[in-house]
Amino acid sequence: MCRWLAYYGSPILLEELLYKPEHSLIDQSRHARMGVETLNGDGVGVGWFPEPAPQALKFPSPEPPPGADGAVTPALFRSTGPAWGDMNLKDLAGHVRSPLFFAHIRASTGTPVQQTNCHPFRRGRWLWMHNGAISGFHELKRDLLLAVDPTLMPDIQGSTDSELMFYLALTFGLEDDPRTAVARMICHVEATAEKHGVANPLQMTVATSDGERMWAFRYSTEGRSRSLFFSTAPETLGRMYPDIPVLSVLPPDTRVIVSEPLGDLKGAWNAVPESTCGIVQPGEDELMSMEPFLAAARR
Repeated sequence: MCRWLAYYGSPILLEELLYKPEHSLIDQSRHARMGVETLNGDGVGVGWFPEPAPQALKFPSPEPPPGADGAVTPALFRSTGPAWGDMNLKDLAGHVRSPLFFAHIRASTGTPVQQTNCHPFRRGRWLWMHNGAISGFHELKRDLLLAVDPTLMPDIQGSTDSELMFYLALTFGLEDDPRTAVARMICHVEATAEKHGVANPLQMTVATSDGERMWAFRYSTEGRSRSLFFSTAPETLGRMYPDIPVLSVLPPDTRVIVSEPLGDLKGAWNAVPESTCGIVQPGEDELMSMEPFLAAARR
């Protein structure tokens, strides 16, 4: 399937996580340990929210920045080549700093290798990426498409189940209440699959963000979801490993969510429980079961 990474914290260069760790996302593109495939070479993408400009460099403008509600639209780079050989990505990652970014390496589950099928997907200020699949997608696709809000339909550019899941979530209110919207999307996919006699239709880990908060979901119909981990707080790691200098200088607000750990340091990574939603945000983060939201969506 795929591997992905999401970062939230003080601005850092993208290369700090894409290239430098022992088991970086680029390393995972050739040597994934926990994915269905070892190779994830069917495309790569990064989406990032810009680092705030210093006050002295801000200029008045008669127009608001582009994006919904005047919010800044995240930047996007997507390529169909394998991540390990993409020199444009390597150069970009060494120059772009961001306080919130997504990175994704793709292993296709049957849809074409083309730029519009590479993650992350973007609409307005929202980013979305996914690892997993909708079983029987080609059989279910027509019915699922018909559930998308007609005003959103022209914005669908690719042919993947991942992008369609994004637009279903938008239809069900992602911009107002991501947890409820994703629960409604899950239940709609499962109900559609049941009508077609497709068993265990949904497998997903998903990240989405509006640039202010970040949501991550781990769920599958069969209850055996793809792997997902979140990082331990830097101050906690610093106390655990006082002899590792880099841990003492990591920004205290650093949070990373990954398909699989970026290294083997004991205690650095924590498994996200089954059927769970996590919210990374200013202040206290949240980790909660999706079951109440799924139960409400089924009623």
